[in-house]
Amino acid sequence: MKLARRIVIVATVAAVLVAAAALATHGARAGAPKSAPAFTNTPLLLPNGDSEPAITIGSDSTMVVSGLSWQLFQTNIWKGAFGATPAFQGGIDTQVGAGVGGGDADTELGATGTLHTTTLMFFFNPATKLKQLGVSAITCPRADTSNTFANCTSQIIDTTQADRSWVASDGKTVFISYHDSGSSTTVHMQRSDDDGFTWRRVGDPIVGQGGATGSATFNNDNGPLAVDPVAHIVYDVYSAGQASVQKGTSGNFNQIFVSRSADGGQTWTASLVFTAPLFTALNNVFPTVAVDPLTGTVYAAWSDAHGVSIASSRDHGATWSAAQTVNTGAAATAVFPALAARGGTVDLAYYGTSAASKDDPGAVWNTYLAQSKNGSAFVQTQITAHPNHVGVICTNGTGCAAGTRNLLDLFEVAIDPASGRAAVIYTDDTLTTDSSGSPLPQITLAQQTA
Repeated sequence: MKLARRIVIVATVAAVLVAAAALATHGARAGAPKSAPAFTNTPLLLPNGDSEPAITIGSDSTMVVSGLSWQLFQTNIWKGAFGATPAFQGGIDTQVGAGVGGGDADTELGATGTLHTTTLMFFFNPATKLKQLGVSAITCPRADTSNTFANCTSQIIDTTQADRSWVASDGKTVFISYHDSGSSTTVHMQRSDDDGFTWRRVGDPIVGQGGATGSATFNNDNGPLAVDPVAHIVYDVYSAGQASVQKGTSGNFNQIFVSRSADGGQTWTASLVFTAPLFTALNNVFPTVAVDPLTGTVYAAWSDAHGVSIASSRDHGATWSAAQTVNTGAAATAVFPALAARGGTVDLAYYGTSAASKDDPGAVWNTYLAQSKNGSAFVQTQITAHPNHVGVICTNGTGCAAGTRNLLDLFEVAIDPASGRAAVIYTDDTLTTDSSGSPLPQITLAQQTA
């Protein structure tokens, strides 16, 4: 892939003052944090680079980070305690079946201490003689402290041209969702009742939902899963276009849905969270969902390529509040929402720029966190100490031009249960270059210090 040359731009003092003024005004609202949180930034540099990272923090403050290797077909893993620099563990999907990994990943430390990871695998089907995409389920027990993943159980759970998988757990019950990219683009769900060692298909979050099904079939972007550990409800979020209007004609999906299941994924009920004007794209890239495990409040967030918005539900996803846009000032344009919630605190991270469009070749991007202590009043903080990307951020997947998708499609935020502080893992393509002098993306871990 031919990438754009590295550009380094230093923000002006005036821009900093404008951002600070906007931050002070925004943070004065009732329920917002009394002061902006501070962060340290630690690059997790590897010779072959990484992008599209994910993060999870267990009940004992153990932190696991994953990243898609930029030059190798594997998903890299780091592990350590919150507040420290995690140690590199190696590629977790290098020995899964006959395929190669590194195409999309999600990971979670369950309440049992088991590490659950799902990655997108590329392999050759000898029966059809076609290259296919499959979904892996990788289960590593708490006792596995090696960096070889020798004690992990790895398997392929679907080989039918699947795409973009997500994982979440409720005790020993584990869920993996993924797209059926080979036929209907519906969302499939598999469940494990033994902490990730065996799997079976359960109900699909989109099928059987009447008008919601009509809007979403062949016409959706599926986001991550979230599980309420008290009510034992699993949630799936997706964006979709309107049936009979945008069906198969536009990739701009103007509706946000959350499907919920209270019976282990067997049956689902979809609720419409938000509708934008026709052909407004709310898939920049993935909508996201989170559940506060202590209050049961559910949050959904999305980007329309300008604002990052959030809505909440206090009745287990049946009804939703009005949407609220949280980005402001130096982050007037924001994409890639990442969401976490715990104990009344809501952390919503995103990539933001003062440029009027994500397609501005001169846009200077930083990573931001909007934090609330009551779920409705947010204060915005710039996490990055310097811009992590300059130029276009494309959200069209493999249809993006060279150099505009160095950040790929995702980054994540998590909350440490012990301290209540946030950790954000994001991509920075300004730190290193490859042998040709093109940007070599790396991932950076930002941890809240106060």
